[in-house]
Amino acid sequence: MKEPTSSRRRFLGGFAQVATFVGLASGDVLATGETTPPRTHKWGMVIDLDRCTGCQACAVACRAENNVPVSGPVNTEKGRAIFWMNLLTTSEGTYPGLREEFIPTPCNHCEDPPCTKVCPVGATTQTEEGITAQIPDRCIGCRLCEVSCPYTRRYFNWSEAEWPESLREQLNPDVAVRPHGVIEKCLFCHHRIRAAKDKARAEGRSVTDAELHRLTACAQSCPAEAITFGDLNDRESEVTRQSESPRAFRLLEDVGTRP
Repeated sequence: MKEPTSSRRRFLGGFAQVATFVGLASGDVLATGETTPPRTHKWGMVIDLDRCTGCQACAVACRAENNVPVSGPVNTEKGRAIFWMNLLTTSEGTYPGLREEFIPTPCNHCEDPPCTKVCPVGATTQTEEGITAQIPDRCIGCRLCEVSCPYTRRYFNWSEAEWPESLREQLNPDVAVRPHGVIEKCLFCHHRIRAAKDKARAEGRSVTDAELHRLTACAQSCPAEAITFGDLNDRESEVTRQSESPRAFRLLEDVGTRP
């Protein structure tokens, strides 16, 4: 329950260009995705870094769920690989007292996202429920949003999306495949949110917190249940409780994006 040490704070500053959604120390919890003013829903995510084992199930599930294209060895070598969710690692100490920590890094869905301010065509916007959305059909590929994101959580499609023949049959029909020349990013599995809301509406009720805990593909696949999703407008929700914990902090708050 203690505050992160100064050395851990220095680490966060050192990873300002690559880290998002992260807490570092034992006992830290990461809270993200808040928006104001209050709305019907305010989607957010908390990642308990004490629970994360670095298995990367979240990254694999995200790729499969959202049709993230396979970059191949050439584009990967050029730094053009696309990851809506991936893991960073950090270590402290030396062997045999080495401690390694894992940092899942999806989009921060900032409360004040700089990416939405620089897009000249409105391809990236903030929804009323706090998701930083991306509209591929409107994107002109100028990449201003990419360079304005302090967390480097946006990716440009340098070539047409391709999958090995063995993987084509598993493409998710609920998620559109992005074309060449546009930006893509984590969307908090908005298609799953929509499906949950439609189901609840058809049954004449509100979406329950129990339905939301593991709603996103990354949260659903995490065997350690380190990722919790939910409605921050619900004062009784698990994501609200964890986000208000003394252990919780947000990455790069000094940047002013309010992740």
